[in-house]
Amino acid sequence: MQFDWDDLKYFLAVARQGSTLAASRGLGVDQSTVQRRVAELERRLGRELVKRQPTGYRLTEFGVTMLAQAERVEGAIAAFEQAVTSARDDVTGVVRVSCPEPIVHRLAPSSLLERFHAMYPGLRVEFVISDRYVNLLKGEADVALRSGDTDDGELIGRKIGDSYWGVYASQRYIEQHGRPASVDDLEQHALVGLDDSMSKHRAAAWLHRVAPAGRVVARNNSILGLLYSAKSGIGLSALPTAIGDADSDLVRVLGPIDDLTRIWRVLAAPDKRHAPRVAAFFDFMVDEIEALRPILTG
Repeated sequence: MQFDWDDLKYFLAVARQGSTLAASRGLGVDQSTVQRRVAELERRLGRELVKRQPTGYRLTEFGVTMLAQAERVEGAIAAFEQAVTSARDDVTGVVRVSCPEPIVHRLAPSSLLERFHAMYPGLRVEFVISDRYVNLLKGEADVALRSGDTDDGELIGRKIGDSYWGVYASQRYIEQHGRPASVDDLEQHALVGLDDSMSKHRAAAWLHRVAPAGRVVARNNSILGLLYSAKSGIGLSALPTAIGDADSDLVRVLGPIDDLTRIWRVLAAPDKRHAPRVAAFFDFMVDEIEALRPILTG
């Protein structure tokens, strides 16, 4: 015998209100929903809990016996919920989250952080904003939202999205210089790249590989720097589609580029993964994958 514990609240509402109509009003659902859920509970139990009469519903003898048990379950669930709330309230402090600057700009205006703070009012999120990979094992941050290749094999991570890249240009650049038909044409265009401090970034390695003789007209130490350079019209730049497609001043001329496709992960060091404040943020991000998708992937 297996049944949905949630059905007990419909049974309790009918038992207390004396009718499915009054129970539905109290629960904020349709009367048919109450009738269906009570009937399903009875089917699972193999016994009638209530009988319909002209004046309403009355409990059967079995229903009277089960009412006391259902009330005990209700009390246990209420106690469990209170314990969860108390545990969340006890989680206090700061959780330092490493995240690329463009994603912070997209994450901050969303309702995600508001929901997190409502769930954990004692926790404060502090962003460690960097396009480089901070060292979680050395404590440079508690949690990282990271895409791309990583050699931190000791970290614990979960996939939370996909990272796609394309090549972008301003409309003014396209009007003056045209657009590449393929990756092979990039060497014929002015290019915007990353500087030596970002030489290990996959976008830097990719551009050097596909356009080794390309004319680089500007170098930046951040992804936002690439974005602003491309918007200025001085050259083409590889950018994440999440930020490139969202900018009305830019046109995607190539991509997504398969060689640049990676996944987004939420990461933490093993010794911190289950610390209450770190676990709170880590698990919240995993639970919010659907809400994160438009922020991370576009």
